[in-house]
Parts: sequence; C-alpha cells; structure tokens
Amino acid sequence: MTKRERITFKAKDILADNPEGIRFSKLVNRLWEAFPSEAEGNITGSIWNLDTRFPDEIYKPSRGLFRLLKFKKEGESLPPLEQLPKETDKICEESFYQAFADWLIRDLEECTVAIPLGGNKFKEKWGTPDIFGIFKGRESDIIKSSMEIVVAEVKMDTNQLITAFGQACAYKLFAHKSYLVIPIDSQLEDIDRLDSLCIIFGVGLILFDATNPVSPAFQIRARATKHEPDSFYANRYLKLIADDLHL
Repeated sequence: MTKRERITFKAKDILADNPEGIRFSKLVNRLWEAFPSEAEGNITGSIWNLDTRFPDEIYKPSRGLFRLLKFKKEGESLPPLEQLPKETDKICEESFYQAFADWLIRDLEECTVAIPLGGNKFKEKWGTPDIFGIFKGRESDIIKSSMEIVVAEVKMDTNQLITAFGQACAYKLFAHKSYLVIPIDSQLEDIDRLDSLCIIFGVGLILFDATNPVSPAFQIRARATKHEPDSFYANRYLKLIADDLHL
C-alpha cells in the first residue's frame, strides 16, 4: 500500500471503533500516534476529504465530525448536500473568515474570542489582519495566563502567497501569534518553501480547501510560535476593536 492508503486504512479502523464518530482534529492525533514518524501534513492531506472520497462508507453528521455510514442512527437523516457556489460564482476570501475564526476557537483552541476583520480597520498598510482573536485564561485555570493576541491572514490567490507571508510577519508587531492560511492546492514547491519560512519566522501555516466555504477542512502544516509583540502597537489596535472582542 502507498503511504496515503495506509493512513486511510487506519483512519477507517479508528472510525470503526468510534460508533459516535470522531472529530477531524482528534482523528489526526490518533493517526499521529499510529504513525509517529509521519509528517502531520501527510496525515491531514490523506484524510481531510474522507467523506467525499468514500461517500458509500463515511459521512459527516456535522461539520468536522466523521462517522461510518453503518453507524447512522435510526431516523437520522443524512445532512443535505453542501451547496457550493457555481463555477460562475466567485468565492471571495471573506467567505472563509468566520469559519477560520470558529476553527481557532473550537479546534485549535488558541483563542477564546475570534472575529473576522479584514478591510482597512486599522487604516495602515499591512496593518489589518483578516481574523483577530484573543486568548484569555479561564476562571477554572489554576495558573492564570496573560492575554494573547492571535491573528491570521487568509489568501486565496496562489500568485500572492509571498505577499501574504509578508503580511503575516508584519502582524507580529502587535500579535503574540500569527497564522498564514493558504489553499491546499497551492503548488507543492510553494507550500514547502512557505513551510520552511514559517518555521524560521514563527508564523503558523494552515492549508484549506479554497473551493468549499461550507467545509474548508483547515489543517495545520506548522503551528505559530508565541513571541512578545510591541505592547504599544498591541494596545493601540486592541482599543480600536475592544467592543467587538467584548473587552
């Protein structure tokens, strides 16, 4: 079997042991335990679209949750087919902002609050990220951590990836963590180069299905590393959106 086939076969085994289904991020972790020497990108790239590759075996009862069809509960109706935009309809980057903001909170768990931003909210060149989030320690935490700013730049145009990388780096001026989010069908050489650059500069790299705003299947290629931003700029930008973040 090929590497992808081995990962897929194991994923089906894991699903068979989980009648209630298993979330994408948890499935990735289980596969990583089974293949510890495998790159995370190879694992996520092999399973992100299991439901479309094997529609007679696997379905999604909800976004991000995989389940074998044989475990479909009595009376449960299959979710309607996702209505994707027609080829004549233009999918804009803004279509993915809310989905990624939610993913930062629910799956990546790096934010407690995250909102779509974009545009020219901060009125400075390269100053406004597409997603702006914060992480605050919870009341239940024994050790309370200080607030962190987490931002992201989403880029659909594969001809503008290096520009997007520069933007993600610029956001580190005021953010503790910065992510670059690019299409999974970008040229492999571009992804590999960005992967290396992101590791060097501490920027997170996320791949996603840019053809599907309903279920973008975000996957981690490199995690963002935390650093201390310039407090002057961090406070300056936080004041502009404090009400939106419920601060």
